[in-house]
Amino acid sequence: MSLIPAFELGLLNAWILTIPIIIISFSDMGATASRESGKEGDFKLTKKENRTANAIFIPMVISWIYTVFLPLQLDSMWLYSGFTIFLFGVVFTITAIINFATSPKNEVITKGLYRFTRNPAYIGLILMHTGLGITCASWLYLLLTLVFLIMLKTVLPSEERYLLHRYEDEYLNYKNRTPRWIGIPKSEKK
Repeated sequence: MSLIPAFELGLLNAWILTIPIIIISFSDMGATASRESGKEGDFKLTKKENRTANAIFIPMVISWIYTVFLPLQLDSMWLYSGFTIFLFGVVFTITAIINFATSPKNEVITKGLYRFTRNPAYIGLILMHTGLGITCASWLYLLLTLVFLIMLKTVLPSEERYLLHRYEDEYLNYKNRTPRWIGIPKSEKK
């Protein structure tokens, strides 16, 4: 990785790997919207939660635009290691979306990857972005991924507040037995 980020237009730039990220991101949003439509009741996000939820798209869009100018590191170890992480993230995210879409609409999702983490699609997206950053050997892209992760971490409490509102004790029991992130043990706070 060089200190100065690479900026060059090219046919074999990272935008190629951004296409599945964008398709999967919008597929996940579509699956969520169809599952949740009309069932919010009296639940409202605070103004701060709304701003944060909307702001999370800023680092994503910046990273997508940056990939147009970000060359892949062909014939390097960066390409092979990053692409492996990227593909694992694609498979992980698609599996999470399938688990989500095939679960009953009026129950907490606890099957498939949701047995191990409450946020498998987000984990997959972070893996894809991390893999893409490594594939291009770009510290700037990895920094944008870190910003996305930090912002995502601020959005998750409002999502969980909504799920507690919607599913009450069923979600609370699921939350108490399933960690937010794979490999990070749950704290003992209840």
